[in-house]
Amino acid sequence: MIAQLIEYMQYPFVVYAMIVGCLIALCSSLLGVTLVLKRFSFIGDGLSHVAFGALAIASVLKMSNQMLLILPITMISAVLLLRSGQRRQIKGDAALAMISVGALAFGYLIMNVFSTSSNLSGDVCSTLFGSTSILTLTGQEVAMCAGLSIAVIILYVLLYNKIFSVTFDEDFARATGTRADLYNLIIAIVIAVIIVVAMSLVGALLISALVVFPALSAMRLLRSFRSVTICSAVISVLCAFFGIVISILAGTPVGSTIVAIDVLAFLICWIAGRIMGTSA
Repeated sequence: MIAQLIEYMQYPFVVYAMIVGCLIALCSSLLGVTLVLKRFSFIGDGLSHVAFGALAIASVLKMSNQMLLILPITMISAVLLLRSGQRRQIKGDAALAMISVGALAFGYLIMNVFSTSSNLSGDVCSTLFGSTSILTLTGQEVAMCAGLSIAVIILYVLLYNKIFSVTFDEDFARATGTRADLYNLIIAIVIAVIIVVAMSLVGALLISALVVFPALSAMRLLRSFRSVTICSAVISVLCAFFGIVISILAGTPVGSTIVAIDVLAFLICWIAGRIMGTSA
């Protein structure tokens, strides 16, 4: 099996998949801790469905670079979701449900009405569940994903203290002069970028797993924000790596395999936490 893996690693598309997969998993896990603590875990679902709808429009328009449409629409939706969720008239969960279900429905409707593909079911399945799209990335797509991922990591490191403050107590952060609304906006936009990039890895329906599971796994073992964030990043990258390896060797769907590994890691961390007395 090891010899077979070494043989596969000689192919550029396998190396591309490893690089992009690990970078996306790392980015997702960093902000995942913040989203879980702010009880906004399912923002990944809502924005991924928006990205799916934007992808459907871009496909119908036959755009050569679909990211030019998908990324701005997803970012705008992230901002609207954040602002509407802060109003009393429309609570966060209601706004999330409206955007999520509406975008998914319109996206699928557009693909059915206007698509000229001979394999519509296969295209939809690949988009929603990831399929093998990450194994067909080109060098240009890898460079773009890597650039966006590195930008997200750098931004997170630079704004770590501000993100920490708005995560735990926004009112106190505002009282100390921190522009909480601005940093919440930055978090929403960064999450939108991560969602768009992660669609090539696990698909639109499974993206929230990359955000939620590593954070929850780390919380079973540790308590401080910094240690949970680091542990979450390590767990996420390892799960992505082994998920891609297993999917290549076993011929299973990449996205589903990675999520299955994430679920297994959560169960292991939960059991370890119960044994050590750190799991709630």
